[in-house]
Amino acid sequence: MADTHSLELLVQALRCLPGVGVKSAQRMAFHLLQHDREGALRLSQALQHACSSVKHCTMCHTFTENDICPTCEDPRRDRGLLCVVETPADQAAMERTGAYKGLYFVLMGKLSPLDGVGPREIGLQKLFERIDATEQGERVVREVILATNFTAEGETTAHVIAQGLKTRGVNVTRLARGVPVGSELEYVDLGTIAHALVDRR
Repeated sequence: MADTHSLELLVQALRCLPGVGVKSAQRMAFHLLQHDREGALRLSQALQHACSSVKHCTMCHTFTENDICPTCEDPRRDRGLLCVVETPADQAAMERTGAYKGLYFVLMGKLSPLDGVGPREIGLQKLFERIDATEQGERVVREVILATNFTAEGETTAHVIAQGLKTRGVNVTRLARGVPVGSELEYVDLGTIAHALVDRR
């Protein structure tokens, strides 16, 4: 198989997806070329269209095709609640619950000094400016919900944001950690049980 340059390029391109190694990328490439060339073309066109059409909302940073996303434009949302998440995927997960009716701010990452990701890279200044914004002399945001992930970096990010908001007179809350619904205690990890005990209500 000397003449496989295009196939190799396809395999390498597929490897940019999270969790996809060489073998998985090869399986995908062979499947698309052997069994579903029409699907491969649709995938190519959809990717090209998304890359040229999708941008970041000027208010919350999530993905949208317009300057402002539908969530930020929705007059029924509570503008006094601002939920801070790491990525658009996290925002989508929050929305699927149907339990939150406020607005969002998407950080587009988390603090990770070892990777060179600091406050500037994740847009903390823009977050603080949004929280400081006023309408008719009154602060719009009354509560900031920190919904970063419960990883070391996510916890650090939440802590830095909370510290930055300490003097601003805004109520800052953090998502609770606890035992998953439908689980049995004997199978839940000890860290989760400990946090559930501390955060009990």
